Amino acid sequence: MSIGAGRIEMVAMSKCSDFPYLPQFFECEAELFDQLSNRPGNQRCVVGRDELLLVVHDVPQAGSPDRVPLIFWRRQDETWVDSSGHKGLKKLGDLLDRYAKLLDEKQDIIDEADTAQEIFDLARVAAPLARASRNLAIAIDQTLVHDEDNRELRSYRDRAREAERAAEQLSHDAKLTLEFWKAEQSEKQQVSAEKLNVIAFRLNLLAGFFLPLVALGGLFGMNVHLPEFVNGWFWLIFCGGLLMGGSLVWMVSRKTGAGL
Repeated sequence: MSIGAGRIEMVAMSKCSDFPYLPQFFECEAELFDQLSNRPGNQRCVVGRDELLLVVHDVPQAGSPDRVPLIFWRRQDETWVDSSGHKGLKKLGDLLDRYAKLLDEKQDIIDEADTAQEIFDLARVAAPLARASRNLAIAIDQTLVHDEDNRELRSYRDRAREAERAAEQLSHDAKLTLEFWKAEQSEKQQVSAEKLNVIAFRLNLLAGFFLPLVALGGLFGMNVHLPEFVNGWFWLIFCGGLLMGGSLVWMVSRKTGAGL
């Protein structure tokens, strides 16, 4: 190895050491390194003078803010290389397959879910999936501007758009299901409350019906000396108490508009 070649290799390795998410064999041109930091950042296309870097993220995991970067490098000879050293964009297709598989699994869950907790967990997954797939499609679109004849890349862009629509639909269905269950429970509670109100009203009417009779019975049943003529009016007092109770019930029912 010549001294000049050794210097170039050392410079490349020193640059890659500043970007831990890049493999050592990514000997990118300086224009690409100048646009990077020590973090992979958002999904995007980094454009150099003669080369490209496509930075995408793996499928997001629920509850985790971290994103696993997947890097694709288009060299000066217009050959794409992934971070494992394989030529082509097959790993991008594998990423989209993982999106499609996960979305299908989550759609089955929302169709069979029985509890609000299941739908809530699903909603937490669906929103990051929609956002990540949308940014993935945008990054591929940016790349197609500089590699517009790449049919494979265009196909992956369309698949990413399909994943985005499916994730957004999943998120919408999850939120709609939660709202539906909330409204359904509210209706059930309202029906139960109305039934309890009717039962309470009927009990109150029943108590009101016997209230005059109980009051009269208590009055004339006290241990006091009563005139003789009172003892002979038992049935008159009894019927009068029922009549007063019935009249009270009739007046209350007429004013409230409720039946017994």
